[in-house]
Amino acid sequence: MPTECVRREPRAQRALRLASGTALCLAVSFGLGLPLPFIAPLFALFLLAKLDRPLSLKAGLGLTLVVMLTTGSGLLLIPLLRYASFSGVLLVGLGLFLAFRHGLSGGNGLVTTFLAIGLTMISAAGTADFTLALLVINALVQNLLLAVLILPLSHWLFPEPTDAQPVPAEPPLPAEEVGWVALRAALVVLPAYLLALIDPAGYMAIILKSVSLGQQSCTATVRNAAHELIGSTLFGGLLAILFWWALGLFVHLWMFFLWMLLFALLLARKLYGFSPTRQSPGFWLNSLVTMIILLGLSVQDSANGKDVYSAFALRMGLFIAISLYAWLMVYLLDRYRQGRAMRQPDC
Repeated sequence: MPTECVRREPRAQRALRLASGTALCLAVSFGLGLPLPFIAPLFALFLLAKLDRPLSLKAGLGLTLVVMLTTGSGLLLIPLLRYASFSGVLLVGLGLFLAFRHGLSGGNGLVTTFLAIGLTMISAAGTADFTLALLVINALVQNLLLAVLILPLSHWLFPEPTDAQPVPAEPPLPAEEVGWVALRAALVVLPAYLLALIDPAGYMAIILKSVSLGQQSCTATVRNAAHELIGSTLFGGLLAILFWWALGLFVHLWMFFLWMLLFALLLARKLYGFSPTRQSPGFWLNSLVTMIILLGLSVQDSANGKDVYSAFALRMGLFIAISLYAWLMVYLLDRYRQGRAMRQPDC
């Protein structure tokens, strides 16, 4: 009877599926030595959080093709960024605005994410070296293919109950607010993109964090922006520190998998509402994203013989800085909109 109860509870299945799929993708990507291996569990996390049904083979291949096209769009901006930098940055800003506007107007959120990553990561890498941009595209496609392959396995292990209600879609924004929110999200991403133009290899992970913050800012309000944006970043950093300490007790790939399974499961319980909390699902999702990015980069630093702690401190400081900036954008644009509405005469 308890087993049947668990099977009929869709939230339990979704939490187990998200945690196991993310942890398995992490272990396989690091075990195979994929380039930028921490991106695979991020993609798996996004897919499992957004989809309550497995992708068909056709849909999976279609998604991979979409990613190749959207990320490849950044290649078209490389000549403009090299020879007309200001115009190129403005064009990237416009592309980010249109991408976020597409997602807020009812478009596919995954396509929005990949398009934002392609416009920023690929074009920034290409300004330093065209070969580096191709390597980043190759890394993104390989990691996405792994995440797409893990997705049906996770659904097979923890299938969705047949009588379960689909995951409720986020309520659409009023038409007059879509443009403002998309502009706010684009402005959140741009500073991290400018840093990446200076040093693509050093600030590539900052772009991933800023894209996550940009999407999170789409649902944040002035009242909860500090908790949503800054609080989730700080909490994700704390989780990364605890995870690193726990992993140091016994360093092994399978322990890496088991610890990730535990941490992801604890956050998935909050994400799907098993434990009462005042924080939104976006808070817990962004905390997990922050933890995976910081932890994955620290593992790579350790393998390459770099100073893990100084690199972590620098990245955490940058993450906090862009989170503060994201909150400031939410606050200033909201104040501007309110002042603009008060100045307009009533019809």
